[in-house]
Amino acid sequence: MNEVNETAAVNHSCEVAVVTGGSRGIGAAICRALAMEGCAVVINYNSSADKAEALREELSAMNPYSIAYRAENTNLSQMKKMMDDVASRLGRIDILVNNAGLARDGLLMLMPEKDWTDVIDVNLKGVFNAAKSVLPHMIAQRHGVMVNISSLSATEGLPGQANYAAAKGGVIALTRSLSKELAQFGIRVNAVAPGLIETDMLHSMKEAVREDLRRNIPLKRFGRPEEVAAVVKFLASGEAGYITGEVISVTGGL
Repeated sequence: MNEVNETAAVNHSCEVAVVTGGSRGIGAAICRALAMEGCAVVINYNSSADKAEALREELSAMNPYSIAYRAENTNLSQMKKMMDDVASRLGRIDILVNNAGLARDGLLMLMPEKDWTDVIDVNLKGVFNAAKSVLPHMIAQRHGVMVNISSLSATEGLPGQANYAAAKGGVIALTRSLSKELAQFGIRVNAVAPGLIETDMLHSMKEAVREDLRRNIPLKRFGRPEEVAAVVKFLASGEAGYITGEVISVTGGL
């Protein structure tokens, strides 16, 4: 579903939030958290159309302007079209959450080049594409918030995740650079670095591996997507109005 609801008013009072990779896991939790705050949420997705539409129906009870929109974050023209469409129909874009992610773990020596390239493209280039596409709208309105989802792997360099760690480390560097570029336009840019969170990626691991990971967490449990979403919601809110260029870890103490 790539069309904004035709009945949507061009000028309405709620904020508009775009969440890339918003159809499941942490992304879906972020969409719910922002919708509960009254935002019109754009659930960006690539392949999970059914999940995105089901989530849109759920969110529509909280805000009738919420929509699902298919666009690949690795494709600059698709990202630009999505941002232009949303801004045209809903009047503005106040919040961008760069959440879309891809992991293909493996030792670097054995890693196919495609696994390196694909992970960098989704996790780092995708942030560039979305940011570049939304900024003309945010700069014009002299207001906006960007929250980029990084990872514990960016700072800890977890083994078997050289591609993922490099991409997520780049997200942190990009966040800090952008925060300085965009402050003059009233745009704040921050990052959230989750640790081990209860998502499909974690559930795909063997139970013995999961237990070993859990034992190393000081809080002795995995995080919940809603706990990451709560931090994103805070950073996107006016309560975080004097915070920019920061990275907040949600790792249970790791």
